[in-house]
Amino acid sequence: MALFLRSSSTLLAAVGALLTTALPAAAQDYRQPFHPDQLKGPPAGALNEVLVLGTPHLSNLDDGFKAESLTPLLDRLAAWKPTAIATEDLSGLQCDSLRRYPARYAETVRTYCWDPAPAALATGLDVPAANAEAERLLATWPAQPTAAQRRHLAALFLAAGERGSALVQWLRLAPEDRTAGDGLNDALVAMLNRIKDRANETYLISAPLAARLGLERLWSVDDHSADSPDPTDPEEKKAYEEAVIRAWDNPASTARRAEDVRLGAALDQPDGVLQMYRAYNSPGAPAMAYQSDFGANLVEPSPQAFGRRYVGFWETRNLRMVANMRDVLGRYPGTRMLSIVGAAHKGYYEAYLDQMHDVRLVDPEPVLR
Repeated sequence: MALFLRSSSTLLAAVGALLTTALPAAAQDYRQPFHPDQLKGPPAGALNEVLVLGTPHLSNLDDGFKAESLTPLLDRLAAWKPTAIATEDLSGLQCDSLRRYPARYAETVRTYCWDPAPAALATGLDVPAANAEAERLLATWPAQPTAAQRRHLAALFLAAGERGSALVQWLRLAPEDRTAGDGLNDALVAMLNRIKDRANETYLISAPLAARLGLERLWSVDDHSADSPDPTDPEEKKAYEEAVIRAWDNPASTARRAEDVRLGAALDQPDGVLQMYRAYNSPGAPAMAYQSDFGANLVEPSPQAFGRRYVGFWETRNLRMVANMRDVLGRYPGTRMLSIVGAAHKGYYEAYLDQMHDVRLVDPEPVLR
């Protein structure tokens, strides 16, 4: 009997392997029956709501862009009253981790990570210790903190590698209280004053909005742990770049560029920036981004599968960014989160967030009217 069972098991395994080999289409046609997006409760207590705002990178806009033209956008976002704001920045903790693996992440660190060493010298705290101390203070943060407490928390956020959150504290200070002291030296003060006017969506939208709403911090949710160094072989690197660029050369890319030119030409109009945000957050924008970029690379035909490698990186990055947001929502149920991210991420953000049991997406169009 035991021999029969072993023989039967072997036979079934062989047949299964044969069917898998002979019927590849069956695997492609399989659709799993479990759908988390359809299992959303309702939960006990207030909902987690997320509004994903696709944004251009303000540093790339034409000279017609002026910071004051963001006022209509900021007014509408403030009226929605988010209780947390997530930004496309690497956290200080992730940068601290990436620095420990320079063979893979040296270029990533140079490109995306601010060096908190000056703040570490001023506070005596490294990145993990500064993060822990900031969290400890916020757990018992008074309703009316003193100027000294805000300066100290700003210094801690800088040492933690969280410049956006440091700027929130800086902006919440009265102008006459934006001085050195309590962990902030003259160099750190100069840096905060410099970044508050920089053409960057974290510094011109997220931090001012958080300060206006009475929030104490931002949440850095970007993720570059899927980055890999460029190929060491110059020919392979060149072939990779050429394959991706060829994939980008398509009608959808042409249409996107034309739309950007049209929107950019109107930036000096009173509602020009608001019109740009409405376009970037229209229902058809994610599909256009896919067709012009990731969908084109998915079918890029190089033998080395360069396009598929690129798409793999992109999907992994977005999954991890969404996981960082879900972590915040899990820690603070009932959060009303505004997530500001480069527009190409928007469709992936919403698709992945919608899989979460305890996340409800918010349509940005009514908010931007």
